[in-house]
Formats: sequence, structure tokens, C-alpha cells
Amino acid sequence: MSRPAASLTSRLTRLGFVDAERAAAHVERLGPHGPALLPLVAASAEPDLCARYLAALAERCAEVGDHDLLPALEDDEGCAMRILTVLGASPALGDHLLRHPDHWRDLCDPAIGSTRMTAWWMRDCLVRAVGADPDDAEPVSTLTDAEACDALRVAYRRLLLLIAARDLAHHVRVDDVAAELSDLAAATLEAALAVARAAVGESRDRCRLAVIAMGKCGGRELNYVSDVDVIFVAEPVDDDDEPGALRVATQLASNLIRVCSDHTAEGTIWPVDAALRPEGKAGALVRTLSSHQGYYERWASTWEFQALLKARHVAGDAELGAAYVETITPMVWSAVERDNFVSDVQAMRRRVVDNLRSDEADRQIKLGPGGLRDVEFAVQLLQLVHGRADERIRLPTTLSALTELTRGGYVGREDGAALEAAYMFLRTLEHRLQLHRLRRTHTVPDDAEEMRHLGRAMGFRRQPVEQLEAAWRTHAREVRRLHEKLFYRPLLGAVAALPGEGARLAPDAAKQRLAALGYADPEAAFRHLEAMTGGVSRSAAIRRQLLPVMLGWFADAPDPDAGLAGFRKVSEALGSTHWYLRRLRDEGQTASRLAQLLGTSRYATDLMMRAPEAVAMLGDEGGLLPRSRELLVKESVDSGRRQASGEDGIAAVRAVRRRELFRISAADLTTGLPVERVGEALTDVTVAALEGALAVAQRVVAESRGRELTTRMAIVAMGRFGGAELSYGSDADVMFVHDPLDGADAETAAGDAKAVANELRRLLAIPGTDPELEVDADLRPEGRQGPLVRSLSAYAAYYAKWSAVWEAQALLRAEAMIGDADLCARFTALIDPLRFPAGGLTDDDIREVRRIKARVDDERLPRGADRATHLKLGRGALADIEWTVQLLQMRYAGSVPGLRTTRTLAALDAAVEAELISAPDAADLAAAWTLVSRMRNAITQVRGKPSDHLPRDGRERAAVSLVIGYGPEESDVMANDHLRATRRARAVVERVFWG
Repeated sequence: MSRPAASLTSRLTRLGFVDAERAAAHVERLGPHGPALLPLVAASAEPDLCARYLAALAERCAEVGDHDLLPALEDDEGCAMRILTVLGASPALGDHLLRHPDHWRDLCDPAIGSTRMTAWWMRDCLVRAVGADPDDAEPVSTLTDAEACDALRVAYRRLLLLIAARDLAHHVRVDDVAAELSDLAAATLEAALAVARAAVGESRDRCRLAVIAMGKCGGRELNYVSDVDVIFVAEPVDDDDEPGALRVATQLASNLIRVCSDHTAEGTIWPVDAALRPEGKAGALVRTLSSHQGYYERWASTWEFQALLKARHVAGDAELGAAYVETITPMVWSAVERDNFVSDVQAMRRRVVDNLRSDEADRQIKLGPGGLRDVEFAVQLLQLVHGRADERIRLPTTLSALTELTRGGYVGREDGAALEAAYMFLRTLEHRLQLHRLRRTHTVPDDAEEMRHLGRAMGFRRQPVEQLEAAWRTHAREVRRLHEKLFYRPLLGAVAALPGEGARLAPDAAKQRLAALGYADPEAAFRHLEAMTGGVSRSAAIRRQLLPVMLGWFADAPDPDAGLAGFRKVSEALGSTHWYLRRLRDEGQTASRLAQLLGTSRYATDLMMRAPEAVAMLGDEGGLLPRSRELLVKESVDSGRRQASGEDGIAAVRAVRRRELFRISAADLTTGLPVERVGEALTDVTVAALEGALAVAQRVVAESRGRELTTRMAIVAMGRFGGAELSYGSDADVMFVHDPLDGADAETAAGDAKAVANELRRLLAIPGTDPELEVDADLRPEGRQGPLVRSLSAYAAYYAKWSAVWEAQALLRAEAMIGDADLCARFTALIDPLRFPAGGLTDDDIREVRRIKARVDDERLPRGADRATHLKLGRGALADIEWTVQLLQMRYAGSVPGLRTTRTLAALDAAVEAELISAPDAADLAAAWTLVSRMRNAITQVRGKPSDHLPRDGRERAAVSLVIGYGPEESDVMANDHLRATRRARAVVERVFWG
């Protein structure tokens, strides 16, 4: 090899040529122009391919006497880039230039890079190419059929060459390229129709024929190579000759399909597919407008309306085409009201994926998971569901529709941007893939050399295969994620199920619907709607999507008016929070749960108003699961310790409690927590709050004294708190116990303990924005007359000398579980012999317990209360049941270890196992205890405050029954069940407790 040849080969290798020796031979064929053009050739997608076709094109031009090509390329970089990028990307277009070498001159016009190729200009070019006059309303070809078909193919490829050059050299946006390809297809159909008119002859005047583009052509987003989907609609010129007119129209349509689809000496264009017509391939090729209308009104399937979303007149009679679109469009936007519309569309997409060949699915960029169809189906479903109420999103082009969906708040900004970027990447990849051989393919090759070419065509030059694969997979994963999020959005089915006017919030229709849905004050409700949906803000737009559905959800709740008003307050509090409306829109469960809570529970609503950010937990999979005591204690203590002052510390502790109360309330209302679990969860939250408050109080007292405290402290939970059976309105019954540190002065230690207890109660009593946590220490020895805090030894001395039977009974529910763990354990060891006496109770003790119970029954029932229905002190109610169980515990726990528990139902189970009570009797007590406990919780949930009386207000009573699990119209059934359960329980109490 000579030195100059070796030098050229080395240079070609450095420039990225694969076969440098062969490329050098091609460059040498270019003569003196070769070296100057090398950098531009190397910049193409495939330099070797570009060099080969450039050399062949130069020689072909020389054969026909054209010697201007190479000088023009050297002098005009713009022209060079347009020609060379095409030659390096598409052998198919390179072959076209070799057959028609004069077409290279078309690419020298600098306007190609800056001026869009209009639809009308392309139509004129192609209609003239077949020898027809573009100014005629119905142009007719003057060439022979064969001449016209060849001329049309040549002219089509000539324009396709210009589009490809704009695409490759000037980086025109992919949606603009697709629009130009669609306009080229429309022009081709018009020219083909001119050829068809000539083939049919004079009878063509008997009909009017319009060509309606469907699919990608209709949406102006066609690929380089694709079937062109069409529907034909015809009308007779003479109204009396419809059959004859349809025969002629069918001949025109058939000839049009043939002109575009047949292979000739100049190749083919693309197949025309009319399978989307009514009844598909089995149906008539051409129908009248009324026939189309009748079919779509009676027989059309869901997918057909989805296809009609992109219907557009492209050729033939413009007036008839416009009439077709005008007739069909309203059906498209009302199709969502069909039964199972959303699920049908979703099922259709799944079938497409399921039917893919397994060896292709992973590399299919059109139909495969994470492919173009995922984007298109998601966008189309959102359009079809929301488009009947919002005309702005009724756009046939995917990217344009996505932009409007994002602007209107139907898709989040970040999601919209990610979906647009992925779709543009996949469409560009599809274009580059098809442009190479001008073949209809959507499968990314697995051949390394083909992938290298494709990667470079996509702009990846350093490591084209690896970079392309990584970018493609990243976009595909993002598309699949967003497809699952948008396409299966729970809200879609709810919106689709709305009646036609229900999807809109127009004043008259909205007021009528509010009244029909059961809103007590439709005028006030409409004012809330106006306040939330007025204006042009993104938040208002999203609320306009949500409210038509949520109005129905509020109506399903007991108090729709309160639900809507609450939603306005929450929305105003969280309106500027980026996640709030997005979560309601994207997570139907969040929106439906929010509606349920706001329309049912004042308790949950009040908590939400004080901590609106708690809405976030409604949609999380585990967001409503009560958290463990350990986690809550740690968070409360840590939150309190991080604050500088005691007031700030207790505020942080209370914020944790407030959030967790909402979590429990929401879980109880939406998932139906068992009442025992509610009690446990409320107990855990209260333990955590007291642990946090104790830590804050100890720090405040220590800082005020300027020294470490001289005693350790514990808090003993009593009553329902100790039994882990708290209800939403329960106080925290406690006793305070301390134990001086070794060597500490007893009086100083007692002062420290008293100061901490008082500070804890002061901090918790500070007015705040959460339900009050009242710390009640009245169950301590000597009640209110006794010291607030006692040392462990003082408790021991008191119980040894003075303890009464009622105090032993109170200790049955004592659970030392807050503060110093060792002190808690020693206190428990101290009281166990007292509350679980080895010898049980004496007859005098039993009489005393019964005497106290009788006194409670007489003195504590509120004036005017009905003893038959009072939930706590009524016959067979909580007090009856709990005293009965506690009497069994005091009598037999010394010998039956299972009875040594603070929990009512656990003790009842142990009593059955020990045969101290029959299983049926225990079941009656447990059923009544459970029902009454649920009713008390439900009343607090509904009214926002505790009560032991069933509400008299009909709406509140219905709400209580709904919370418990009855139907909204079954409040009387609930009341009767309550009476029946307490009567049965009372009968057991009479036998077991009163003897």
C-alpha cells in the first residue's frame, strides 16, 4: 500500500469509518473533492454507507452529464449536510437518488431548513405529478394509469427525500416531521383519487366521495413507513340513485387503494387499510353518512370510538368530509358513558401486549410494554374520559393532547414532561429504524452492526450500541411506570360513570345535581363549588376534574354538605402544597377516602383541619396501619427533646399524637378496625404522648432547679387506659409513682417528683389545636385528698395498712408502662398480690363490691338518661359487663393465672376456659361489650365529641349506624340490636354478678 493510501486509511479510521480500506476506495472515486468532504461524510449516521452512496451518486450524475454535484457539496455546507445525512442514514433514499440523480438539486434550496412543507404545496405537487389540475374541485389524471402510478411514486419519494433531509440535517422536531409525513400521505391520497377518477371514467360524477384518515395519519403523526388507515364515506349526486352512487364510490375507493398499494417499476408507496370501517373487513367498503351514523349509534364497539378520536378529512369532497367529522365527533365524546367503557379500553391494551410474540415483546417499541402504544392509550383514555367536559383536550395528536392534559392538570407537570420526552425519543427511534430501508418495522434489532448504525443515527457517537440501549430502556421503564399510573388511574372509572351533565359544573346543571344527590343546601354547596373551581389556576383546573366525582362520594356519606364544606377548608389549607391535588387526582383511593371521612366524621375532619398534611397517609398502602408503640414512643420523646422550651417540646409531642389520632380514626372509618385494635392503638398513642410529656417535664424541672433530678419516675395507666381499651373520648386515668435515687434526700426527691407531675399536667393542659388529653389522677390512694405522687415505699405502706376493696378493684386495670422500666416492674410486683389475692374475696368483700356497684348505678346515671340505652351505665352496658368480669378476677385470679390481665375480653376468655362462666354467657357479655364500645367510638367520630347517648338527629344517627357497619337506613336496626344485646348481657350480669 502506498504512503498516501495508507495515510488516507489511517485518517478514515480516526474519523470513525468501519472498513477504512473500502471507504478509501470510495473516497478516491470522488477525486479532488474527497478529502474536503470527509469531515461531513464522517458526521453522518453511517460514514461507510455515506461514502459508498456519494461515490455512486457522483458517477451516476456524471453519466447523465451532471458534473455539479461534488463542487456544489464542497461550496455549500448546508446542501452537503442535507444530502450526506440522507445518504448515511437511508440506503433506500440513496437508491432513489441513484435512479433519479437530478433530485439532489432539490436539497440545495436553503429554504428546506427553515420553511415548513405545507399540506397544500405537497398536494399541488402530487396532483400535478399525475397530470391533474390541483385547482379543480375534483382533479382527474390525464396520464395513462401506469404512467400516473409511476409518476406518483417518483413524486412521493421526491417529497419524502425533502422531509428526511429536514429531519436529519436540521433536527426538526419529531412531531413536526410526523405532521409533514401525514400531510404528504393526505396529498398522496388526493392524487391517487385523481388517478382513480380517470380509471372509473364519466360515472365518477354520480357520487361524492370523501376520504377520512384514521389512526396516525388522522392524528397527523404518521411514521416514515406505515399503513394509512382510512374510511370512505359517499353520497349520491342524485338522491334517487344511492345504490348506483355507492357502486361508483366503491370503484373509486378500490382504485385509490390499488394506486397506493400496488408495486410498479418505481416500487410502492404504502398500503391503504380500510379495516377500521364499520364491521371491519366484512363490512361495505363505502357507506353513506347516514349509514355510518346508524352503525355508530347502534352497533359500534368501544374501540371504534377510540379510533374515531383521530378521524380527519384528507381527500375527496371536503364538504362531505366535514359533515362526517361533525356527525361523528359528538359520539366520540359521549362514548365514555357506555357500560364498562374504561375497563374495555384497559382490557384491549392488555390483549395487545398478551398477543405479542415472546421473542419480540422485549424489543418492540410500538406495541410492547413501555412502548408508543402505552403513551397513546394513556393519553387517549384520559381524553375520552375528561374530554366530554373539557373541549381543550380534544386534540387528535398525542403530543398536543398530552400538552393540554398537562396544562389542564389532568397529568402532573413532571409526569407530562417525562412522558413527552420518552414519547419523542421513541418516535425518533421509530423514524430512524424505518428510514434505513423504508420498511415498516417497530422492532429494535439485536444485531450489533445494525444497532451501531441505529445508535449513531440517534446521535450516540461514542458508544452507540451501549448508549442507545441504556437510553431506550430508561425511557421504556418510565413510559411503563407512567402508563400504569395514568391508564389505570382509579378516578377514571368514577368519572366515566358520571351521567352526561354530571361531568360538568355548569351552574344550573350543578345545582340540580346537588339537589338530586341529597345536599340539604344546594345553594351553599354551589357556592363552595364556585369558590374552589373559579379562575384559571392549575389548582382550580384539577378541582374541576375531581369535584364531579367527589360530589357523588360526598353524597354517599351521611352528611354531604359537611363533606363538601370540609373539602373546601382542607383544599384552602393545602392549596399551595404541590402533592395534595396531584395525589387526589392520581390516587382514587385517597380522594374517595377523603370524601368518606369529611362526609362522615367531625372528629376526623377536625383533626384534618388542624393537620391537613395528614391527607397524605390516605393513599399509602400501609399509611393507615397503626404504628407500633415502640416507634411512637421514640418519635415522641425525640421530638420533645429537640425543642428549646417546654412549650415547644409539648407542642411537638402533641403534633405526633394529633397525626396518629387521625391515622387511627381514618383507619377505623375506611378499613373497619376491630374495636379491640382501636383501643390498643389509642392506648399506644397515649403512652407515647405521656412518655414524651414526661421527658419534657423532667427536663424543664431539672433546668429550673439547675441540677439533675433526685428521683426516678413512672406513670401507671389505670381504668380503660390500663386495659388498653381507650375510646376516642377517654381521659388518661393514671397514678404517679417515684423512687428516690440512691443517697437522695427523701423530701427533695418527693419535691422533684411532684414538680414533674404538675409540670406534665400543666403542659398537657395548654390550649392547643388537638383533642385534649386530660390526665386524671383521681384513682390514686385517697383519691383527690391524697398526694398526687407517692414513692414506691409509700404505696407499699398504704396498701399494707389502708387499702379498701374498691382500690384493689381499681388496680385490676393498673398497668405500669410509662417512665422508668425497672420502677414499673417493681410497682407491678407490689400490687399483684393485692389485686389477685391468693384466697380470693371474702363474702363481706363480695357484698361490698355489690354495694358499691348499686351505689354507682343509683348516683352516676345522668339526670334524664334512659337506663335501657345509656351506653356506659345502662342495664347490660359497659359498667355492668366490666364489673362482672372484675368480680370474677378478684375472686379467682389467685388460682387462675389467665385471669391476671387488665383486659376485659381476655379475662372473659380465661373465665370460660376455667369454667367460671359458661361459653354462651361469656359470648353474650362479649357481644354487648363489643357493640357498645363500637357505638361509643362511632358517636365520637360522627359528632366530634364523646357521648354515651345515641344521637337524636336523624342524620347523625344514620352516620353512627354507617360507621358501625349498618346501612345508612338501618339506624333502627342498630338500635334494636343494641337493646337485644344489652338485655342478654343484663341477664348474665344478674346471674353472675348479683348472684
